[in-house]
Amino acid sequence: MNYEDLTTLGIAFGLGLLVGMQREKHNKDQIAGVRTFTLISILGVVAGFLTRLYDNPYILPLIGLAMAAMLITANLMKLKTQDNPTLGQTTEMAALLMFAIGAYLVVGDRVVGVIMGAAIAILLYVKDHLHKFIGDLEDNDISAIMILAGISLIILPILPDKTFGPFDVLNLRNIWLMVTLIVGISVIGYFIYKFIGKKYGILSNGILGGIISSTATTVSYARFTKKSKNIDKASAFVIFAAATVSLIRVMIEIGAVIPSLLSKVVLPIVALFLLMIGLSIVLFYLTNKENTSDDMPKPENPAQIKSALMFGGIYAIILLAVAFTEQELGDEGLYVAAFVGGLANKDAITLSLSQSIGSGLDTNFGWRLIVVASLSNFLFKIVLCAILGTKQLTKWMALFFGAAILGGLIILWLWPETWHF
Repeated sequence: MNYEDLTTLGIAFGLGLLVGMQREKHNKDQIAGVRTFTLISILGVVAGFLTRLYDNPYILPLIGLAMAAMLITANLMKLKTQDNPTLGQTTEMAALLMFAIGAYLVVGDRVVGVIMGAAIAILLYVKDHLHKFIGDLEDNDISAIMILAGISLIILPILPDKTFGPFDVLNLRNIWLMVTLIVGISVIGYFIYKFIGKKYGILSNGILGGIISSTATTVSYARFTKKSKNIDKASAFVIFAAATVSLIRVMIEIGAVIPSLLSKVVLPIVALFLLMIGLSIVLFYLTNKENTSDDMPKPENPAQIKSALMFGGIYAIILLAVAFTEQELGDEGLYVAAFVGGLANKDAITLSLSQSIGSGLDTNFGWRLIVVASLSNFLFKIVLCAILGTKQLTKWMALFFGAAILGGLIILWLWPETWHF
């Protein structure tokens, strides 16, 4: 007895049952319910068995055409017998897909077939939520989705995967992959804030601001302190919390570039992150919570072609700068590059240094450079607040970012090289 075939039949039975229950629960007048979908999935498996048994490629499409003809006949009967028949095609498409998935479980990859069947069931189940989500989208939101899709699905695949230029470190596909990563993280944070974050006030503003862009959050809230009264502490908390959460972005970026070396690099950054969480808690309890909900600035759409191109350009420049300083100036030069890169763009310098670690840069030296870049970025945020915000905001930022920078310097100085995951 072939237990593999029995397992395949069981999987098809379960997937058909799952999709059929959703269809029957959604609309009892559909032409196919729980029993029909289960039979359709099993039919696909049997068609796959027959195709394999007789080694005949025509059996599967002929049975598929016969099933499609049955669906057409059922729809014609429905049109004739019902006064106001529904004209949607979702059930018919789901039935064809479940037949195809049943066959694919036999002739293709079983895991892929299971994933597809489960994905179809989930997609059908979340119909109302999906429609509500789409209904709540604004033009800028659709623009963000389309730009992210264009960046990741159209531009990225066609770029050449070859290095070129000075020091042989520039790679268009690699550069654009980093652009896609950063834009994707920012867009996810943007939509979380749009649909969830508004309910939780300044706490979510800070957390999600760090996911979207801690620098953009700093600029927005610093400017806002000059327009509204009594929000200096609240703005300080949001800015500092965003900078704290941005360290999660740093760790995600390191993990995306060098997943195998993440455990050797991330622990000191986690220590700095925990220190900043403690400082954020202190600042939160010092915050004046009046006038901090509806009046606070909202994040802008982070997916812009211009911003993506600018990030790609900055990342390429930093790649060249790191390669130049590593070759010409040695370790001292890399500290300068990390400091300047942190002022310019913390994400770009983090990704660039991660690439260097993956190419052979010592991990203990590499994480120190990344921490220097982060501390440099904190210093830059103090300067931004001094230029764009009020004196009170600058005082709070100098105090708390100063404490974070001091803690980071202590980590750089005292952290044992043997301490890592």
